[in-house]
Parts: sequence; structure tokens; C-alpha cells
Amino acid sequence: MVPSPITVSRQASVVTLPYLGAAQRYWIFPALEGGGTAPTIFMVHGFRGDHHGLLRIIEELPTHRIVVPDLPGFGQSEALEGVHDVDAYARFVGFSLAELGLGSDTVLLGHSFGSIVASRWAADNPAAVAALILINPICEPALEGSNRLASMAAALYYRVGAALPERLGLALLGNRLIVLGMSSLMAKTRDRTLRKYIHGQHLSYFSKYASRRVLLEAFQASITGTVRDNAARLTMPVLLVAAEKDDLGSVKGQRALASLIPHSRLEIIDGVGHLVHYETPHEATRLIESFLEGTPA
Repeated sequence: MVPSPITVSRQASVVTLPYLGAAQRYWIFPALEGGGTAPTIFMVHGFRGDHHGLLRIIEELPTHRIVVPDLPGFGQSEALEGVHDVDAYARFVGFSLAELGLGSDTVLLGHSFGSIVASRWAADNPAAVAALILINPICEPALEGSNRLASMAAALYYRVGAALPERLGLALLGNRLIVLGMSSLMAKTRDRTLRKYIHGQHLSYFSKYASRRVLLEAFQASITGTVRDNAARLTMPVLLVAAEKDDLGSVKGQRALASLIPHSRLEIIDGVGHLVHYETPHEATRLIESFLEGTPA
């Protein structure tokens, strides 16, 4: 990992649960303040990430008990035998909530690809969560948006990485320069310390996946699905935390998405892109707290 003075200190207990014959890992952060009266938040991370990506958000929500897994096939969670698509991950969310005893007072949060997964499950089970929070929601298909050429290049990259002999494919997919290039494109901050932290996170955790098959399947799901697919069925209160400079979701697209959700609140953070969870966690969590204060328990 690249050294960085940015640290997170909140401690979690780690739980492993079997799911469809594969061990899945969860991090459970107890509430540090507020006497445990705030709702539990279950978080879903984005594509090619793991629970580490949400730690700065978690750090800023001390009154909440927070549960965050590594999605199947990523981080410390084992791959499933079947296809790793949106439906499979949504079913995993449902299993997790039930197995961990998280009831209808739970808040569900998803970032990026996690916004697609979380919205799919919430749309299918609208009475099962108190509210839905989507950070950097995927509001338009990657291959149709303004950044479609970059998405097409990424699709080719992942297909080639999966098709090459294993050693060459893994070397391509985990290539340090390519990972740093992706990280540099997504990071909008000019703060050198923060950029160093972001690059360190990507170098450390961007290649923690079970197999090339898992990576390609999840990538395919991430560029074909959107929150828009299930927007009209999201009948619970929904907070969209979008970003002015998000290459994967224009402000116009986010406004269009918000108009499709019956009870939505759209907040746009200026000067940041697709890495709200790294670059502006304080701003994002203040919006989250404000939203939850106005959401009936």
C-alpha cells in the first residue's frame, strides 16, 4: 500500500457466513455515539472494490451501527458457482439482511455498482427497508452515456484480460500503471495527499477478486444495468448523492433518474466525480444524516 497520512480508526467485528456453499465476510461496526437509537445501515460497495472503499463514509457516521460485506468474489468473500450478475448480488443482499436479523428499520446504502444492486433488491422488497441511499448512482447505461467510448475501451480491456492465458491476463488486469491511470481519471481532487490516498487504495484493493471470470461477469453487469431500471418501483424514501463531475453519471442523467423515483431527494456535490466516498465523505454523510433525520423510523 502507498503510505498516506489519511487514516480511519473505527473498529469492526468480522463475521463469516456460508452462502450457497461459499464463505462470505462481513464487517460489523457498532455505534459509537447516540445510544444505539440511529438506524443500522447495510452498505454495498462498488465494482472491483471491497469494504475498504466505504471506510471513510463509515468513519463519518458514528451514531449508526453499520454492516458492510465484501461482495461474493471480491475482497475476502469467496466466489459463487453461478453467474455474478445484478440478480445474484441482489439475492445475496436479501440473504445477508435476513441472516443477520436486519429488519425493516434498516437503511440500505449502495455506491456506484452497489447502487444498481441495492436498488434492485429494494425495488423487489420495498417494505423491507426504511430508506435507500445511493452514492454516485449509476443513472444511465455506460455504453450509451457521454463517456461511452471510455466504457467501450474498458469492456475490451476486461474481455482481453479474461481471454489471455492466465498469467498474462492477470498481469494485464492488475497492471500497476493501468490501475493508476484509472485512479487518476476518476479522482478530481487536486489535493496531493488525498490523491496519494486514493491511488494507494486502488493499488491495494482493486485487484482483490477471486478469478477473472468473476471480474468479467461483474463488469458486464456494471455496464448494462442502471438504477433507472427499477426506479419507479422504489417506493421508500430515496436519497441520491450525486456529483457534479461524475464521468459515469451526468447531472442531467441524475435529475432524470430522480424524476422517476416517487419519493426521492437529489443532492449534487460540487467539484467531485465518481469518488465521493473517498473525496468528500464529510459532505456526503452530512447529507445522509439530514435525510435520515427527516425519514420516519
